[in-house]
Amino acid sequence: MTEQDTTHTIERKAVSDRATNWLWLSIAAALLAVAGSVIALAVHSIYAGLTPAFLPQALAQDVGNLAVASPALLILAALALRGSLRAYLLWMGVLTFTIYNYVIYTFSVPFGPLFLLWVAVLGMCIYALIGGVTTVDHGAVAARYASRRAVVIVAWLLIVTAVLFGLLWLSEDVPALLAGNKPQSIIDMALPTNPVHILDLGFFLPAVIATGVLLLKRKPLAYTVAPAFIVFLILTGVPILLTPVVQTARGMTATWGVVIPIGTLVVVLLGELVWLLSTIQPHPRILTRKV
Repeated sequence: MTEQDTTHTIERKAVSDRATNWLWLSIAAALLAVAGSVIALAVHSIYAGLTPAFLPQALAQDVGNLAVASPALLILAALALRGSLRAYLLWMGVLTFTIYNYVIYTFSVPFGPLFLLWVAVLGMCIYALIGGVTTVDHGAVAARYASRRAVVIVAWLLIVTAVLFGLLWLSEDVPALLAGNKPQSIIDMALPTNPVHILDLGFFLPAVIATGVLLLKRKPLAYTVAPAFIVFLILTGVPILLTPVVQTARGMTATWGVVIPIGTLVVVLLGELVWLLSTIQPHPRILTRKV
């Protein structure tokens, strides 16, 4: 047995063999997602009912899915099937991002030919994520992190990033509520509510903050889901960065102002993710001291 095979065998102990089923389910979901994105980009009538403000966002999301999210889901699932713990933790992050996107597809894009495909991807990814999280020995995962400093910095980065996004969304929603009006983003997209604000304020941002707090308290579950939420935050930046490109390609006024702040955040998060993953050891190691 090679040293690499030994590492894979050791890492596999942190994740139950039952996770194989959920990994294969996510592969099926990723293939469906690829087919859906190709069709949506090729058939103009799919998004015919979207407003000029919403359309480039939807197209950018499909490009991001096709170029980044779906390939990442396939590659990470394949590596996780070979026993890579790091790939498994990242895989859960891509699943989270995919669920987030397909909630928006299914609830906000007008009913059309891809509706059932989007519902299928959403359901498969939800079950894969639930199964993936519940088949992990979170204590064994926590014992693999060799740097308490990296963990603490990631915890605060998660908290601060989530709070800033929450304040950004509230800065649009609260004044509109006080004035008795709809936020401009809702008017531009011709939607009853903003799905991004609902998902972020109601679910994902509180979960990111809770994960950061639990990391500071050394709770085992947080060590498993922290890399996933960093991946989630990184991937949410991809369609935002692609939207001005799509707008320019379609001859529209591009919102290039978001590129610098979102791009900087993505780079910082990516750097922190690489550092955090580099501290994961192949052998269990209890974090008893600060590094």
